Amino acid sequence: MIMRHNVVVWAALVLQTARYGIEVTGAVPGSCLETASLKAQKMPIVVEVGLLSGKTAPVTAQLDEKVGTLKSRAETALGVGPGQLLDSSGSVLNVLEPIRRGRVQNGDSLTLYINRIHVKASRGAVAAILGHGSVVTWGHAGYGGDSSAVRGQLKNVQRIQANQCAFAAILNDGSVVTWGDADCGGDSSAVRGQLKNVQQIQANHCAFAAILNDGSVVTWGDADCGGDSSAVSGQLKNVQRVQANRRAFAAILNDGSVVTWGDASCGGDSRAVHGQLMNVQQIQASSLAFAAIRSDGSVVTWGGAAHGGYSADVQPWLKNVKRIQANHFAFAAILGDGSVVTWGHADYGGDSSAVHSQLKNAQCIQSRRKAFAAILGDGSVVTWGDAKYCGSDSTAVQDQLKNVRQIQAAEGAFAAILGDGSVVTWGDAFCGGTAAQCRII
Repeated sequence: MIMRHNVVVWAALVLQTARYGIEVTGAVPGSCLETASLKAQKMPIVVEVGLLSGKTAPVTAQLDEKVGTLKSRAETALGVGPGQLLDSSGSVLNVLEPIRRGRVQNGDSLTLYINRIHVKASRGAVAAILGHGSVVTWGHAGYGGDSSAVRGQLKNVQRIQANQCAFAAILNDGSVVTWGDADCGGDSSAVRGQLKNVQQIQANHCAFAAILNDGSVVTWGDADCGGDSSAVSGQLKNVQRVQANRRAFAAILNDGSVVTWGDASCGGDSRAVHGQLMNVQQIQASSLAFAAIRSDGSVVTWGGAAHGGYSADVQPWLKNVKRIQANHFAFAAILGDGSVVTWGHADYGGDSSAVHSQLKNAQCIQSRRKAFAAILGDGSVVTWGDAKYCGSDSTAVQDQLKNVRQIQAAEGAFAAILGDGSVVTWGDAFCGGTAAQCRII
C-alpha cells in the first residue's frame, strides 16, 4: 500500500523498494536517494508461513535470496519435511527464483503444503511417494508401472516427475533415479554423472529436463522432443524455470531471456521471435506452442500456429496481460481490467466471441484439452470451446454455478467447488461431467 504520511518523496520511494523489490532509478550517484535505496534493497523481509493444520511461524529472508532458501527455513521453523510453498492465491512459488522476482512481499502470509502421499501418473502407470520417502508403482510395465529394477535406489525420494512413458525421481541428495520406457527417458545412464544437485525436473511427452542448483540444465529422453539440448547447452546458464509442451522446452534465464530446444515446428526453434523474448516473466504452453508474458504485460507467441503459436490477429489487445491459461489448442489471457483475450484453434477455445460480453472481471481460468472455464469476480462461471464433450457448455448447471471458489478439470469435464463446500459438475458424463451437485464431507 502506498504510504500517505507527510514524508519526503524519496523516503516513500525507498519504502516501496523495500516492500516490492523495485529498483528506484534516476538517483544521483552518492545522493541520499541512492544510498537509502540500496539500504532498502538489503533490508530483510518477514513473512508468516503456515501449515494447513493452522501452525504458523515467522520466517526472515533477504530479497536477493532464492524462494527455495525461504522454503527451507520455513520447513525448519515448522519442524516438517519438504513441501511446496504457496502464495496467498494458492499458486506454487518457484524455488529457483529470487524472492524479489517471485513477488513475495514483507508481511505476506504463505502456506507450506506438505503432501504426505505424492502421486504422479504416466499414460499407463502410477508412482506414489510414501511418507518415509520410498516409492510404490503400479500399472503397465512399459509405462513405468514396474520399478523393481531401481527399487533399491528409490529411498529418500523428494519429488517425482512423469512423462507419457517414464518416471524420474529426485532424491534428497539431489541425485535422480529413472525408470520406464528407455527411449522416453526411463534410461538416464548417459547423463547420470551430470544429475547432481537437481532442484527441479520438467517433462514433456517423451523427454525430461532437470534444473541443477547452479542454474544449468541436463536433458535426456527422445532427442526429437528435447531430450538432446546439446545445440543450446552453452546458453542454458542461470536458468530460473523451464516450461514444456508435448515436443519442446523453453527456459527462462535470470536476465529474462529465453532459450528453446526440441521439435522446431512446435516451439523448439524461437529464432523468429528471439529479439522479442526479453524481460520474460512467465511462459505458458499449449500442446504444440508457447506464449510468454513480458514485464510490460505484452505477449510473445511461437510454435504451431493452429495451437496458438500465431497471435498477430489479437496482438493489439494483448496489453497489460496478467495471466495466461492454455488448453491443448488455444490460449486465454486475463488482462489487468479483468477482460479476456483468446487465440488459437477457434473451435477449441481460441474464439470466445460468443461469450465476450460475459467475460468481465475474470479472476482465474481453468482449462482442459478443448475448453475453458472462467471464474468471474461475482463467483459466476463462463465457459467456451468445444461444446460436444469437453465441458464448454455449462447451461444445464448455470443456475447452480454461484459463489464458485475453485474449478478443476478432467479430460472432458469440469467440477466447481462452491463456497458452501458443494460441488457442481458438467461436461462429458464418461469423464465425470454428469450434471449433478454433491457436497464435500
